[in-house]
Amino acid sequence: MKRIAVVNGVRTPFIKAWTLFNDIPAQTLGGMCVQELLQRTEIDPALVDQVIMGCVGQPIDAANVARIIALYGGIPKDKKAYTVNRNCASGFEAVTSAVEKINIGQDEVIIAGGAESMSNAPLTFSKPAAELFMELSRAKTLGARLGVFSRFRLKHFQPVAALQLALTDPACGLNMGQTAEVLAKKFAISRERQDAFALESHKRVAAAREKLREEMMTVFLPPKYEQAVKDDNGVRENQSPEQLAKLKPVFDRHSGTVTAGNSSQITDGACALLLMEESKAKAMGYTILGTIRAYEYSGLEPSEMGLGPAFAIEKVLRKSGLTLKDIQLFELNEAFAVQILACIEAMASAKFAAENYPGGKPLGELDPALLNVNGGGIALGHPVGVSGARLVLTCLKEMKRRNLNLGIASLCVGGGQGGALILERS
Repeated sequence: MKRIAVVNGVRTPFIKAWTLFNDIPAQTLGGMCVQELLQRTEIDPALVDQVIMGCVGQPIDAANVARIIALYGGIPKDKKAYTVNRNCASGFEAVTSAVEKINIGQDEVIIAGGAESMSNAPLTFSKPAAELFMELSRAKTLGARLGVFSRFRLKHFQPVAALQLALTDPACGLNMGQTAEVLAKKFAISRERQDAFALESHKRVAAAREKLREEMMTVFLPPKYEQAVKDDNGVRENQSPEQLAKLKPVFDRHSGTVTAGNSSQITDGACALLLMEESKAKAMGYTILGTIRAYEYSGLEPSEMGLGPAFAIEKVLRKSGLTLKDIQLFELNEAFAVQILACIEAMASAKFAAENYPGGKPLGELDPALLNVNGGGIALGHPVGVSGARLVLTCLKEMKRRNLNLGIASLCVGGGQGGALILERS
C-alpha cells in the first residue's frame, strides 16, 4: 500500500446545536472549511481531483452535499465530489475512501472530511399524515379539500424529530443512549465513574484551548458577519462533580446511569483534510502531519454498538503486526463516558478476548494518560458525520507536538460497527 499523507487539516469550532450555528447549514459549514484549507495549504484548487465528505443528516435542499461543499469551497466545477454515510464513522469513511482512491491511482489529491448541522435536522410527519397532506395538495375543488380536511385528526399534526429517529437503531430497537445503558450494566460501570470521566473531559478541553485553536478556523456568523466564533462552546469551564451528580438519567429513568452530563453533546461543525501520496506531498514542498498506516472497520452486536473500538482496534493492530503498547497516543470518540470505559475494560479482559478475539488474548491495559489528552466528545460535542475526521486531525496535531510515531483514532458506530485508523509520523 502506498503511504498516503494527511498534509494538513482544519475544522470549524464545534458548536452546540440550536445555538451559534443554528442558521448555518452543513453545506455552508463544509464550504467554509474547504476554503480555509485551500488557503492554509496554498494549493491550487485545480489540483484537487475529488472532494469526499461524510454527512449523516444530509440536507434535503443540498443532495450530494459534498458536491455543494466543493463548489462553495472554491473547487473548480469540473472536479468530482461525493458524500458518504457510515453513521458516526462517516468522517472516517471519507478519509479511508480517499486512501483507497489514491492507492489505486484513480485520484492524486483529495479533500476528505465531514459536515453536519444537527440544528437543521428536519421534523417529519407520519405516513398517514403525509398521505393526507398529499391528497390535500391534489384536491381540485373546495368540496374535495373540505373532505380531506374532515379526515385530519390532532395526531396527524404531531411531528416526529428526524434526529430522534436517526439516533435509534431499527435492528435492536434501542436509541444510542439505551445501548450505553446496556454497557453500563454488562460491565458494572457506576454512575460515579462515568461522571468522573466526563469531568476529566471538560477539564482537558479547558486546559487545551490554545492547542485546539491550532486546528480550528474562525467562523463569522451571518447575516452581518460581525460576530467571530473562535472556540468550541460545549466545554463547561467550571464543571463540578456535584453538578454532574444532580443530573437525572435520560435513557433509563428508574435505574439508569447515563445522563446528559456524561454523554456527548448534539453539535454542529465541519472538518476538511488534504490527502495525497507522501512522495507527492514532499515533491510539492509540504511538511506533512502524518500518514494513514492502516485502517479497519468491524461489525458487532447493535445493542452493544459502543464496543466498536474494542473490536476495530484489535483488528487493525493484528493486521499491522502491532500491539497496544506500541501505540503512543489514542483518540477515541467519547459518544458516552460509559462507552469509553467499557472499551477500556473489554480490551484488557481475558474473558472478552476469549469470546471475541481470534487469538483469544486481551489487548492489554490502555493508559488513561495517553487517551484523549485534549478532551473529547463529551466536552467538544459529536457532530456525527464530522467526528471521525476531527479525531484524525486532533491526533496528528498532538503527535506532532509530542514528536510521536504511532497513534490510533477510533470510534463506535450506530448500528453495531467500529472503526480504527493507525496514524504514523516517520
